[in-house]
Amino acid sequence: MKQLTHYDITNTEKKFPITIVCDAIRTPENIGMCFRIAESFGVSKIYLHESSPSFENRIVKKTARNTIDQIDFEQYANFSSLISNLKNEGNTIIGIEITDESIRISDYDFKSHEKIVLLLGSERHGIKNVDIADATIAIPMYGRNSSMNVIHSLSITLYEVTNQLTKNTNS
Repeated sequence: MKQLTHYDITNTEKKFPITIVCDAIRTPENIGMCFRIAESFGVSKIYLHESSPSFENRIVKKTARNTIDQIDFEQYANFSSLISNLKNEGNTIIGIEITDESIRISDYDFKSHEKIVLLLGSERHGIKNVDIADATIAIPMYGRNSSMNVIHSLSITLYEVTNQLTKNTNS
């Protein structure tokens, strides 16, 4: 067995109808990793709140590597207006959040939606107005801790979404 390098691997590049909305995420590492993970999973676009660290931030740049130039993104000021606009464009708004109505991530049918928006809440308080979501999904956890880092949750969710969207296809 030989370990492969980045130069040995050619990925099938694909964009999915997935948008990420970051609801006031404040940690530069999380913003940088959001770009890196989103690009890896073929996300179409990221929306960052204007109070989030800018892509000009040194830590954001270092963590994101070159992915800031490889994925579309915009800043927004008004969360409710942005979500309303995205809904009007035919997106299904899915919060990655533990609520009394959350659906286990593996039981959620992502394939039944044409366009998906994944909402990420702030590190400390979660999604500010979770009622704005069409649905919420939860990742099962088996330890004592009831939550995980927002970007780890995003990674698991993007794996599940893209796995479902590519299942039984040639891509």
